[in-house]
Amino acid sequence: MRIACLLIPNLPLCAELRARPDLLGKPVAIATGPDARAEILACSPEAAALGLRPPCSVSHARSLSSQLIVRVASPVLERTTRDALLDVALSLSPRAALAPRSPGIFICEAAVFLDATGVDSLYRSEAGFAAALAARAERAGLPGSIAIASSRSIAKIVARKLAVPKLARAAIKPPRESTGRATEEHGGEPECCILSPDEEAKTLAPLPIDLLDPGDDLAQKLTRFGVHNVRDLLALPRRALAERLGVDVLQLVARAEGREVETPLPEPRDASLREAIDLDYPIQLLEPLAFVLRGMLSRLTERLTLRGLASGPIDLSLNLCEGGRDHRRIGIAAPTRDPRVLLRLVVQTLEATPPEAPVEGIALSTLGTCPRRDQLDLFITPGPDPAETDRTLAELESLCGPGQVGSPAVLNDNHPCAFELKPFSSDTSAAPKSSQPSSTLGPKSAGDVGLGGSPLVVRALRPPVHAEVKLHHGHPSNIRSAVACGHIVNVAGPWRTTGRWWSQEGRFALDHFDVQVSDGTILRLCFDWTQRNWQVDAIYD
Repeated sequence: MRIACLLIPNLPLCAELRARPDLLGKPVAIATGPDARAEILACSPEAAALGLRPPCSVSHARSLSSQLIVRVASPVLERTTRDALLDVALSLSPRAALAPRSPGIFICEAAVFLDATGVDSLYRSEAGFAAALAARAERAGLPGSIAIASSRSIAKIVARKLAVPKLARAAIKPPRESTGRATEEHGGEPECCILSPDEEAKTLAPLPIDLLDPGDDLAQKLTRFGVHNVRDLLALPRRALAERLGVDVLQLVARAEGREVETPLPEPRDASLREAIDLDYPIQLLEPLAFVLRGMLSRLTERLTLRGLASGPIDLSLNLCEGGRDHRRIGIAAPTRDPRVLLRLVVQTLEATPPEAPVEGIALSTLGTCPRRDQLDLFITPGPDPAETDRTLAELESLCGPGQVGSPAVLNDNHPCAFELKPFSSDTSAAPKSSQPSSTLGPKSAGDVGLGGSPLVVRALRPPVHAEVKLHHGHPSNIRSAVACGHIVNVAGPWRTTGRWWSQEGRFALDHFDVQVSDGTILRLCFDWTQRNWQVDAIYD
């Protein structure tokens, strides 16, 4: 089995730069806290050029240069960055898993393992697969070192060796006799390394023992015994090592030999994605809040694109001042990856119901869904692309508002205007056929035909047109409206419809009349007993 490892050496710095691209190219340092005694965890190359060498205190770092930007490490950003790292891996391999967090000197790193078995058929070689993985990680803002070996432990050790800062690499030079294939970067130092099973022992032998990540006590004991690299460790007898240093050293030996017990890489089934951020200061106005949401939605849609998914309904969670929380769910007419459409929907929701207090933190989550695909027909002209139709529907909903786009359907209700909106579907192959007999079979009723035997068509007016009506013996006799004016010559009705009497807001009582005006117009009048007004509800053609 072949395992690839993508390792980021400075997770806090990478998470900060991913969330705030405006800091790229500037001297940035990440600290454990805001006070002057806090410890610097990581720094950018620009900050290292000023002489900054972590770990050190914030006060010492600021004394080196007034241009240094110090940011506090955010566990929320680090968690989402690790999830994004897994998305990068899943975009190239169906089986991937995040490495557990390492203690000690490697606490700032993040790594993901991928199944690289059989990648030659897709990428021509393992080097091509490593190059594709590096390019994909670079586009996602997660540059790191890549190693491919026969086990997770060896791949991680080699990737960790490639990620060692340049100042420390002088003490960890690759052996001249090693034939491991590696791709070269601008400075001539390898950033991707592919090891065959025969090359692994030779490559690991000169590496420092610290790359195996031993515990502090075990590392001190090995140093006292004069064990400084993997070659020295493997040269000692196993039984004597266990007697003097304990059983933990045997696990270290198994890690160096690639014999650690490793479970198979899982195939993740969860398609939920989450982006979160802690704000530097509370935000109360909608405009700066929308600016933060734009960046979060952009990163969320980039991760969806990596997974080949589209966004479903979005869950928005706001952390408010004084411990309050605002949780809301934003529906989407159709799956989409357009961050502009998603931003319009989120902003509309916030405009309709603003938060009750200033916002201190934001979290966005969605369940990725597969974009719709249609099976093409050999003998029918293809219709619009379902993905483009879904994108158009999502844009329409962002303009009209949530719940305002769909296909109308009649409700099982006696209110004449009752309807609901169902999700739009372009599939017409399953359209139900009418169960009514054809017009050529059997006689037509008087209500189905108009003058001259042609079908009578009613055109509903929405909204109904206000009308002034005079009554004679309880029936309309004259009408004045924007649709028709004059004396009413024929009247049919009334037909009364009532319902929802138990609801103060939803109850209704309507009287409908079919009338013919002296100018020849045939109308449907409606008298609303709850509002006490007349309306022209429809026109007959």
